[in-house]
Amino acid sequence: MKTSVVIVCAGNSTRMGGVNKILLPLGERRVIGVTMQAFEKCESVAEIVIVAREADIPEIKAEAEAAGITKLAACTTGGATRQESVINGIKKISRDTELVAVHDGARPLVKPENIERVIRDASVFGGATLGVPVKDTIKTVEDGLITDTPPRKLLYITQTPQIFKRSLYFEGIDFALEHGLDFTDDCQLVEAIGGKVAMTVGDYTNIKITTPEDIRLAEVLLGMQ
Repeated sequence: MKTSVVIVCAGNSTRMGGVNKILLPLGERRVIGVTMQAFEKCESVAEIVIVAREADIPEIKAEAEAAGITKLAACTTGGATRQESVINGIKKISRDTELVAVHDGARPLVKPENIERVIRDASVFGGATLGVPVKDTIKTVEDGLITDTPPRKLLYITQTPQIFKRSLYFEGIDFALEHGLDFTDDCQLVEAIGGKVAMTVGDYTNIKITTPEDIRLAEVLLGMQ
């Protein structure tokens, strides 16, 4: 099934001290370049759409060219929230797209083989996301006191890409807009309309670069691949 990928990197990088994490060096490339290369290598991916701050788009296009990216179809600007940014990207995908994938630009270490696995699961179930089981015991806390300990075997850390059949995802967007809902996770759009989303188990190296120490960890992990 033809898959279009929307890579979202329009955040303000507040936890990086204002430094734009997607343009930081990583190995021989920049973070966004490594991210795009992962999807470039996937046979099932037909096109890539980047959502970014307007000031960053020229550098992203230059990085795409330097990284040998041939599937970059469009770059567009983000919105006030992540959901708005994703919708801006969705507007740029091809009309014949069958599956829509949404990925965080700051997850450069996602493996192409895992991307392909999520695509396969989404084509079967309608929606799928990469994720990994939690390693620690999780507590729910209210007013500084523990209120519950959910069974660890039921808990997963959700990653990206999150991939959905086009019609299902568009229905979720319409529902959210109609009811004034704003989600930080694309799976929630589909969950809100009763859709099922498969959890495709990936690996723990698919980290999201959020704080300065994450870029150093990413360098180590990249060197191990």
